[in-house]
Amino acid sequence: MAGLQGKVALITGSASGMGKKTAQRLAERGVKIVINDIVPEKVEQTVQEFRAQGFEVMGKVADICNASAVAEMVKEAVERFGSVDILVNNAGMEKAGALRNLSEKDWDVTVNVNLKGAFLCSQAVHGYMVEKGGGRIINIASRAWLGGAGQAPYASAKAGLVGLTRTLALELGRKGVTVNCIAPGLIHTPMWDELPEKNRSAFLAKQPTGKIGEDDDIANAILFFVDDDASFITGQVFYVCGGRSLFAG
Repeated sequence: MAGLQGKVALITGSASGMGKKTAQRLAERGVKIVINDIVPEKVEQTVQEFRAQGFEVMGKVADICNASAVAEMVKEAVERFGSVDILVNNAGMEKAGALRNLSEKDWDVTVNVNLKGAFLCSQAVHGYMVEKGGGRIINIASRAWLGGAGQAPYASAKAGLVGLTRTLALELGRKGVTVNCIAPGLIHTPMWDELPEKNRSAFLAKQPTGKIGEDDDIANAILFFVDDDASFITGQVFYVCGGRSLFAG
């Protein structure tokens, strides 16, 4: 892939799942990686695994909903590696339930992690990207931004992330920074494996492809956007959902 060797990527929520797989794929292409998560043990384990493979990596435990923690994380990354060329706003979580059962806390934590965190991280890195003359910001939204029963906080936060993507693309385009959004559908995670068979069957029945995605499917989409060959693409929502975005419900 063009121009990735020696670049620096900060990936939030990258000590497991899609974030970790993306970090692995980027590191294999010579990208220096900043692993971020909120669980110290997971960060340390991931950093050790990556170093054992010869990758250049640093770990940072930081709450992305805290502006000072984000600023410190970015500052340390720049001091260590010299820049931040790629930001993947991957960290996310969901508090689901019927409207009548959701609490204010459910709303706040979901919106803060999924939307506020992406705003704070983008704000913290964009100055370094502009100074260098270019960069890539990739936000991980969800097909759910189109709407989903029982997902009021999550769908709202992800819809906000799409809006943030479009706005930052307009603000930063002339500075050489592209901002794009990936909207995954059902992805194979430990949570999927824990679902009862009847639930999995119901979800699969709504999939046009009849199957769910894997971490690699998301990593592949991110690799596409960070490549120099994608420099004329910005402000876009790229669905990686097996066609699930074609209808609501």
